[in-house]
Amino acid sequence: MFEVGVTVNGRTYRETVEPRLLVSDFLRGRLGLTGTHVGCEHGVCGACTVRLDGVAVRSCLLLAVQVDGSEITTVERLAPPEGPLTPLQEAFRRNHALQCGFCTPGILVAAEHFLELYASPTRQEIAEMLSGHLCRCTGYAPIVDAIHEVAHG
Repeated sequence: MFEVGVTVNGRTYRETVEPRLLVSDFLRGRLGLTGTHVGCEHGVCGACTVRLDGVAVRSCLLLAVQVDGSEITTVERLAPPEGPLTPLQEAFRRNHALQCGFCTPGILVAAEHFLELYASPTRQEIAEMLSGHLCRCTGYAPIVDAIHEVAHG
């Protein structure tokens, strides 16, 4: 067992974890942050994307012991439960960029990071960013539209 100290969504936690506990399971099982979804458990689908020290990463590919001393941001941090949606979340709603919603948290977290890096991305650049996220419902066009709308007003 190892002791891990991590800041998640602005709150500091100190937990004792097994060496093989995944960050995705730590977030969901230990902290109750179920917005981080687990799909493929191989880093392919992107549903488990969180930000680790500001960078979008797959939480199913990281062990909790690897993030000791780090800061994690999950989809729960984007907007308060009863508060207004972020501009990106609102654009997803307006553009019907989600259907079942399983992939949406990972895409939102990744898109927030992407838009910080690329202030004015093209549709092609947005599509390339989305290539690491599997969505079986939308066909991606509404997701690209929503992200493009936020980037270009």
